[in-house]
Amino acid sequence: MPKKKAKAKAAKKKKKQTVKLTAEAKKALKQQQKERKKATAQFIQRVTPLLAVGSVLGLIIGVAVEPKMGIMAPAGILAVSLSYLYPRQALWFFFIYLPFSGTVTYALGGSAILQLAKDAFFFPAWAGLVQLLKKQRGKAKKESVFIPDKFKPILPWLLILTIYCLLVLFLINGGQQLDKPFPFKDDKSPFLLGVLGYKVFLGYIPLIFCTYHLIRSSKELLFTTRLHTVLAITCAALGFVQYQMLSSGRCEGTDHLVGDALFRATLDARCFVGGSLVWSPSQNMIRLPGTFVAPWQWAWFLIANASLTFTTAFNDPSAKWRIVGLMGMAGVFVNAVISGQRIALALVPVIVIILMVLTGQVTNLKRLIPIGGGLIVGLVVAWVLFPDVIQGRIDSFVSRWNAAPADDFIGHQIDFTWKSVRKSLLMMGMGIGRATNSARLFGDTTLVETWFPKVLFEVGVWGLLFWLCFVTAITVTTFRAYRSVKDKNLRGIGASYWVFILFISYQTYYYPLDVDPVAVYYWYMIGVVLKLPVVAEQERRKLEAERAEEEAAYQEALQKRQERLGVEAPVA
Repeated sequence: MPKKKAKAKAAKKKKKQTVKLTAEAKKALKQQQKERKKATAQFIQRVTPLLAVGSVLGLIIGVAVEPKMGIMAPAGILAVSLSYLYPRQALWFFFIYLPFSGTVTYALGGSAILQLAKDAFFFPAWAGLVQLLKKQRGKAKKESVFIPDKFKPILPWLLILTIYCLLVLFLINGGQQLDKPFPFKDDKSPFLLGVLGYKVFLGYIPLIFCTYHLIRSSKELLFTTRLHTVLAITCAALGFVQYQMLSSGRCEGTDHLVGDALFRATLDARCFVGGSLVWSPSQNMIRLPGTFVAPWQWAWFLIANASLTFTTAFNDPSAKWRIVGLMGMAGVFVNAVISGQRIALALVPVIVIILMVLTGQVTNLKRLIPIGGGLIVGLVVAWVLFPDVIQGRIDSFVSRWNAAPADDFIGHQIDFTWKSVRKSLLMMGMGIGRATNSARLFGDTTLVETWFPKVLFEVGVWGLLFWLCFVTAITVTTFRAYRSVKDKNLRGIGASYWVFILFISYQTYYYPLDVDPVAVYYWYMIGVVLKLPVVAEQERRKLEAERAEEEAAYQEALQKRQERLGVEAPVA
């Protein structure tokens, strides 16, 4: 009898607990629905006046200026306003939009304003995130939202570089603005040229701050690594379709042209996605833009994604996502071959090999063998399917190297930039933006095709020195940050990103930090690596809390069992 009574009491208690939990779950669900309705109503309340103002303004601009501009006006107002009001969502959209920006730009007409469209998401989102963090800081004062502890080693050099570049802007560009006539014949506004050059040079550094605060947990960290892998696969698939349409004749390309036109990228040959391209297989000249504005942007997208897809393939805790990462790597490899970009063909496999060595994956046979084997099979298949293309790219790379070895080319760039800089005021350079192609709207620019000579040309000896100190501080700080992480997967993500940070910080061939997408991915990766120790600490505390709960539940169950045995023992 006592046993039956005890069982009945236990069953009754369990039933009460279930009812209580169900009631709590229903209450929580109702609360979520209430918050969702409130958020939807707030969104509609915010969007309605923006649409009204944008429509009126767009109608006026459309009638007075151009119908296309009239359509862009309300879209721009809406994008800027919503990015400020919803900064986290805007930043995620910014990362998603970036790889397709070239396709969107030329699908809508290719105006200069559209080429800056992504900034309508980023800069308002940055300002909105600062305001959001200010409010949160007011409620719970913890680590500074403006200067997290992880930023302190790089902050002094960032401040010095920023202040110095402002001096160059006002002294050099401002001085040129005051000269009449302007010192360069094509100048329209040397100061505005400097403002745009300043934005290109340092404008995306705040992405470190934004990414650091955008990622709040390991779940969001994995979301962003997987997101970039999915974007890489999508863009690689679109790039492959572009190649097939050109090779099948559905797109005309440039092979029917004559003279220099056979070797020049043109928008008239645009095919399916992206912008200008060269398709002259009869001359062994192929330069595809993928989803970007120009072929060289596509090449650096592939180089950057050699690291981003590698991160998922080797460090994602989910086996399914590691397979997806492998697919991304295969897509990057194939496009490096068929795009006709020599630098992509050379650097993509080199970066993957360096990643395998420096991240220690060469010793991880459990993951290396299937992934490495898959990549080798993919490369063999690519060689079988595109033997002429691969051989053509190799021959083109070798001939280019023989004609202009990289060391001679860089030496020549340093020599001619130094001759100009040493004549400048206090060797402060020729002015910000003077070697920035996208700033040519406001004045005369010089083509400098390597990074450190470009920095030297624009901001002089002191600017180049401060830049080197800044990126060295970044490289050392991010190295220490990821090495402090004990979690195997998180440390692997940090190591993969750090290799790319190291490479971009000190490479001088071409100027990837001036153009999409490296101008975004470099600062994004720095923010991720600096956040890794915080995420790792959160995971450690979460694991400890779960273990403590399990231990408490076990102790409670053990105590109840002992109590039950103590009561029932005399009866037996």
